Amino acid sequence: MMTNQDIIDRDLAVLWHPCTQMKDLASLPPVPMRRGEGVWLEDFDGNRYIDAVSSWWVNIFGHANPVINNAIKAQLDQVEHVMMAGFTHEPAVALAERLVRITPPGLDKVFYSDNGSAAVEVALKMSFHYWRNTGHGEKTRFINLTNSYHGETLGALAVGDVSLYKKTYEPLLLKPLTARSPDCFYREPGVSWAEHSRACFAEMEALLAEHAHETCAVIVEPLVQCAGTMRMYDPVYLELLREACSRYGVHLIADEIATGFGRTGTMFACEQAGPGGISPDFMCLSKGITAGYLPLSVTLTSDTVYDAFYDDYENLSAFLHSHSYTGNPLACAAAIATIDEFERRDQIAANRTLSQRMYEATAHLADHPHVGEVRQTGMILAVEMVKDKTGRVPFDWRERRGLAVYRHGLTRQALLRPLGDTMYVMPPYVITPDQIDHLAAALSEGIDIAVST
Repeated sequence: MMTNQDIIDRDLAVLWHPCTQMKDLASLPPVPMRRGEGVWLEDFDGNRYIDAVSSWWVNIFGHANPVINNAIKAQLDQVEHVMMAGFTHEPAVALAERLVRITPPGLDKVFYSDNGSAAVEVALKMSFHYWRNTGHGEKTRFINLTNSYHGETLGALAVGDVSLYKKTYEPLLLKPLTARSPDCFYREPGVSWAEHSRACFAEMEALLAEHAHETCAVIVEPLVQCAGTMRMYDPVYLELLREACSRYGVHLIADEIATGFGRTGTMFACEQAGPGGISPDFMCLSKGITAGYLPLSVTLTSDTVYDAFYDDYENLSAFLHSHSYTGNPLACAAAIATIDEFERRDQIAANRTLSQRMYEATAHLADHPHVGEVRQTGMILAVEMVKDKTGRVPFDWRERRGLAVYRHGLTRQALLRPLGDTMYVMPPYVITPDQIDHLAAALSEGIDIAVST
C-alpha cells in the first residue's frame, strides 16, 4: 500500500511545482492527495483536509461531484476532442449560448482558450487588433491598477502589478500605464469603502484624459484583487470606470477569472456596479467555469468587436490566435453541468447564507491585536496579519508568518494556503456551516501561533 512518503519521494525526484521555492519542500513536503469528495481531500496516510481554498479557487461544487462526473462520462463516449479551426461540436455551441445568456448584456461572442492567462492574452490582443482594424493603430498601450494580477504569460504578466511575479521578467514586458488601486485597506478612519474607491478614481480619470488617444483598454479585476492579497474595493469604482471608458473611447476588460461564477455574491462581480450592473467590452472567465475539473477559459466580447474582424480573407484582418485544446468537448460538458448546478441548487441565494456564516465565524478576529483587517466580498474572506494594528504596519515578509498558519491548519484538517501574511477562506459552495466554523477555529488558532513568535 502506498504511503505519503512514497509519493513525496517520487515527486521530489521528477517534479517542479508552480509558485514554489522547491528548496522549501525539503522541510515542508507536498501533501499527496489520494482522493477527494465534497469539501474533503484525503492523503495516502488517511488524513483528511477541508479544501478551504477550492484548490486554487476552481473547485466550486466540491470534489467528485456526481452531476459533473456523469456529464463528462457521457461526453467521453461521444467525442473527446476535435480541433475548432473549421470544425465545431454541440457542447461548445451549447456552452457559448449559455454564457451569452448569463453574462452582462452586450457580450455576444465567445472565444475559447484553455486557462486564465490565455483568456487575458486573447483580450489584450483582440483589443489592440480591433483598434488597428478600425484605423487606430496609434492605440498600443494598456492601463492597469497597482497590486493587480492577471496571469503569468508575458502579456498577462505585463498588465499585472504584483512584484513577486513580475519583477524578474520586467525587461521582457510591455509597459502599461498604472493607476492607483481603489483597494480599501489603507483608507482613512471613518471613510467608507465607497468614498475611498470614488476618491481613488481621480487618478484613473487623469490617466484616461491624458492617454486615451494611445490606449487600447483598461484591465481590472472587479471588486477583489485576488493574488494581490485579496484586497477589495467598492463597486462604485466599476461604475465610474465604465462611464469613463465609454466617454474616452477605450475598451474595458473585466478579468473575472477568479471573481466569476458566484464567488463575490452575484454570478459575476460586474453585476454589482450601479443599479443594473455594467457590461465590459471584454470579460475573461476561467477557474470556476468547469468547477475545477478540466482546463477551459473564455473571452467574451461584443458584436461590435467581432464585426471589426469579419472581412475578406485577402485583407488579412482575421484574429489569428489558437490553442490546441480550444473548446475541448469534455471541458465544455463539465462547464454546462456546472451552470446547471447553479440553477438546480439556486446557488447564488445559498451563497448569501454561507457568506453570512463565514462573516459570523470570523468576526471576533477583527479585534485581534495582530489582525489589520478582516474583509469579505461574498464567498471570499481574508484576514490580514500585521505587526502593528494601529498603523497597519506589516510584518517582515521574510518571517513568513502565513506559512505558520498553513502548517497549523494541516494539523486541524484544514488546507489554508496563505498569500504572504494574508490568510483567506474561499471554499467550495458545498461547504456546511459546521465546516465553516471548523475552518474559522483552525484559522484563529493558527494566527495566534503565527504572531506569538
